[in-house]
Formats: sequence, C-alpha cells, structure tokens
Amino acid sequence: MTLQIDTLAYTNKLRRLVPEQKLLLAIALLMITAFAHPLVQILIAVWMSIWTIFYAGIPAKIYLKLIYIASFFWLTSLPALAINGVGISQLNLVQNDAVYGVNIDFYYLYISQHGLEQAWQIFTRAIASIACLYFVMLTIPFTDLLQTLRRYGFPLLLTDLLLLMYRFIFVLLKTASELWTAQQARSGYSTFSLSMKSLSLLISQLFQRTLEKYQQISLSLLSRGFIGEFQVWHPCRYHLSKRYATEAILGCLMLIILEWNLHFNFIK
Repeated sequence: MTLQIDTLAYTNKLRRLVPEQKLLLAIALLMITAFAHPLVQILIAVWMSIWTIFYAGIPAKIYLKLIYIASFFWLTSLPALAINGVGISQLNLVQNDAVYGVNIDFYYLYISQHGLEQAWQIFTRAIASIACLYFVMLTIPFTDLLQTLRRYGFPLLLTDLLLLMYRFIFVLLKTASELWTAQQARSGYSTFSLSMKSLSLLISQLFQRTLEKYQQISLSLLSRGFIGEFQVWHPCRYHLSKRYATEAILGCLMLIILEWNLHFNFIK
C-alpha cells in the first residue's frame, strides 16, 4: 500500500501543480476543521474527496480503502465513548442520558446519548482531517514536500530525519513481508501458540535486519562523501492554476460563512 501511495503521488493529475498551492489549501481546511461544526466538517471531507478522486485522478477504490483503514481506529474507540456504567443506586441520574441499557448484577450498563454525540463529533473532525492529509499524501511526492518545507525555512535537520524515516518505512515493510512469507511457507501460523512464537521471531529478526540496513546505508553515504545534508533531485516544472486557486479561495470563504452562520444560530 505504501509503495502504491508513493506511485500515485508521482502520477496523479495534479502532479505539476505548485506544491505550495496544494499545501495551502490543505492547511486552510485543517484550520477550519479544528473549529467547525460537524456539518462543515462533512462538507470539507466531501470536497477534499472530490479534489482527490476527480481532480487528481486517484482511484476511488484505493481512496475508500484508505478511509476505511483510518475509520477502523475510530470504531475501536467507539465502545469507550458510547458505553457507560453506573451503580443501580445511581440509575436515576442517567435516565435522561441513557438510550438503551441493561442491568448486570448491581451495575447498569447503558449507551449514552452524550457519548454518541461526542463520538459523532470526533468522527466528523477525524474524517475531515484525514481527507486533507490524504490529499497531501496522494498529490505531493514526499521529496517535493521536503523541498517545499526547506524553501520556507523548515530546519534542515528535521527534513533529513523525515527523509530517513520515510525511507525506512519501505525497508521495514519489505523486510516484514519477506519474513512473513517465509514463515507462512513453513506453516508458522497454523496454531495460536505457533503464531505467537513466529510473531516474536519476526519482530526480533525485523529489528536485527533493520539495524543491518541502517549500517549499510551509513556506509554507502560515507563512501559517496556525505557531508550532513541529503541532496534530493526534484523537477521544478510546476505551474500555478488560477482556476484551482479561485475555486479553493471561494470554497474556503463559503465554508467560513456557513460556519459563521451556524455558530450564531447555535448561540441564539
């Protein structure tokens, strides 16, 4: 999946659009998302999805799969937000908040209306933020993103660390995939106890091989005269789109006006 994301970032229809233009749009929408109502956040998620799928040409199947993976983490936190419990003696305190509940011995477990509202607010904010993040990931190659950050004064040390982390994501995934395939071929996951043993071996071998890869990369950098700064080639054939800029500005203004109206209607 990571390799596929990197490939799409280099081949999407917005590849030659100025990276600053795409970054500014994503950052502006993220700022609006942080303070907006759920309705505005949903509109941001839909709008960013339109940019990603239709304007950038990212396959909808891959994009929805990425959204599903991110939504899975929200689902894992849903029970903790929506389900509460109190003692039977305190049942009268939560009757207005309980949507549905059951008695278990001396406790009353119930689905909280306030918890469901909170879960919905978290979901809309998360899905809007993720849509903005995926727009950046799928339309701006990582090297272009680092060069843009460097041009605007981002510390060189941090950009080099980000580049190394990004590089080692591929190393870890490839190594883990090779180890897992080898274990699968030897029926390493046929039983639960054998699966736990195989998993522990995979983790230890992954750590060892990652250190070996790190040493190899360090030696290769020294042999090439590394002086403390990674030089990454990137093309400068970008163009500024007035149409996209106008659409982005008008869209952000409409979202701000809608949020402003919702805020004052809520106060009234």
